[in-house]
Amino acid sequence: MTTRDKRGSLDRSLVAPTREIVKLERRLFLRQGLSLGALTMLSGCDVTDADSVQKVLWSLSRWNDRVQAAIFDPNKLAPTYPESAITTPFPFNAFYAESEAPHVETAGYKLELGGLIRDKTPWTLEKLYALPQISQITRHICVEGWSAIGKWTGANFKTFLEAVGADTTAKYVGFKCADDYYTSIDMQTALHPQTQLTFKIADQVLSASYGFPLKLRVPTKLGFKNPKHIVAIFVTNDNPGGYWEDQGYNWFSGS
Repeated sequence: MTTRDKRGSLDRSLVAPTREIVKLERRLFLRQGLSLGALTMLSGCDVTDADSVQKVLWSLSRWNDRVQAAIFDPNKLAPTYPESAITTPFPFNAFYAESEAPHVETAGYKLELGGLIRDKTPWTLEKLYALPQISQITRHICVEGWSAIGKWTGANFKTFLEAVGADTTAKYVGFKCADDYYTSIDMQTALHPQTQLTFKIADQVLSASYGFPLKLRVPTKLGFKNPKHIVAIFVTNDNPGGYWEDQGYNWFSGS
């Protein structure tokens, strides 16, 4: 039986090298994957050496990140849908059971700001809700192979970044959440017109299951790049990584 850690992740020291090659496809490194022979030809590595295979996989993942970033069009919009296409109920998905979703108190909530931001004064929910709000009906695409369409309402993230004086020439925006989750996105995606600080789903204030008090909706990226229960946002030139990204998933992860 394979050992798992407390988060359900496989103990990598017990995983055979061939399993790492399977992960190559699951993590969408090259979207269509590579055969064992192709991996050997590209890397010149010994595929019986788990450390060697892992280094090649990480190298390919980082290369794929660079390619996706190079072809990303900051002006191209993700498809939008009519209300009749909305998935009801919208699926819950996290690395824990729905009953374990964090419950954040409304009264004491303050969004912390850090890094390359001029005004780091924390934002209350009242102040966040006062931002101009828009709605979008877009598809959430999960790396696990499913998708669902939802209606999301909130503030344009670019508007928020401008309001706090974020350095929009910086490379990354990072997010810390009320649970153990964290992630980051590139600045071009942060400034995309559909990237949204989300307060509502289906015209209702986010419940704990869907990310109360605040989530980021990024329809141009895979679902795990849409953090929920956000408690801190920071801007930086150093890649902050992410919960799944630090375990081998593609960092850019465009949808």
